[in-house]
Amino acid sequence: MPVLVTATRSFTNNGSARTLNYFQREQLPANTIVRFVPQQTAWIVERMGKFHRILEPGLTFLLPVLDKITYVQSLKESAIEIPSQNAITSDNVSLELDGILYIKVIDPYKASYGVEDFKFAISQLAQTTMRSEIGSLALDSVLKERQQLNNNINHVINDAAKENWGVECLRYEIRDIHPPQNVLDAMHRQVSAERSKRAEILESEGQRQSKINVSEGDKQSIILASEANKLEQINQAQGEAQSILLKSEATAAGLKMIAQAIKETPGGERAVSLQVAQEYIKQFGNLAKESNTVVIPSNLGDIGNFMASGMSIYNNLNKNMDKSLENKN
Repeated sequence: MPVLVTATRSFTNNGSARTLNYFQREQLPANTIVRFVPQQTAWIVERMGKFHRILEPGLTFLLPVLDKITYVQSLKESAIEIPSQNAITSDNVSLELDGILYIKVIDPYKASYGVEDFKFAISQLAQTTMRSEIGSLALDSVLKERQQLNNNINHVINDAAKENWGVECLRYEIRDIHPPQNVLDAMHRQVSAERSKRAEILESEGQRQSKINVSEGDKQSIILASEANKLEQINQAQGEAQSILLKSEATAAGLKMIAQAIKETPGGERAVSLQVAQEYIKQFGNLAKESNTVVIPSNLGDIGNFMASGMSIYNNLNKNMDKSLENKN
């Protein structure tokens, strides 16, 4: 008849020894000579009270009475909850933290004989390591370098547990960080002040950019207005020059035609003299209309000499024009 063997395990918590009751004891497989070991499980067999072998998954045979299954180790990854604890940072801020630890048995022999309860030992080591790591960091570093803190704790746990206890710590995660209420209030005020600062900076940058845009627009407007004024003056000057040129060309052509008509028409010069005399008399007649004071030449009665002088000037101009035409040819 198979005999059910139970293992009684005691451990220390907060300095006091505690023994597991009947319902908390782990039930160990009995020696039934023929046993089937489940997958991802390692059974530790002792023969006459001494370690004999580790049973691999599958069919196995045991000697009755002499062989005894004393430990059963699961080779699956398991999670250990790290209870909440207090830790003080380097800037004297008390934090309340808890976490979770993921472990895996890689050597069933060391996990069974290297430590009384490897889960309890790793849990205690994780708590002390976390307090030590927190004590070397400031509050801001704890909040910002959370992943680095997890890696450091994982590395320290593996240094102690992997070689001595046959257990590998796969990863450690800090689950919650609870700062004191006054620290939370200060952090909230800091965040609000930082956001207000950024809002004021953005608003000032917007006003600055707006003024720059307005000044750039005024500058471009002045430049464009000056360019338009410049083009207007250039066009006006070119128009006036063109107008003067056209008037001078028309006047020159008219004088040329008059001179040619005087030369080719019989009695033309006399007609010119008559015209000059008529204009002379006409203009003197208008002087008295515009002003009460009239300045007249002393030789007003000698109209013949005045006409002779005017014709002399006219002849000299014709000679000069003829010479200039000869020089061009």
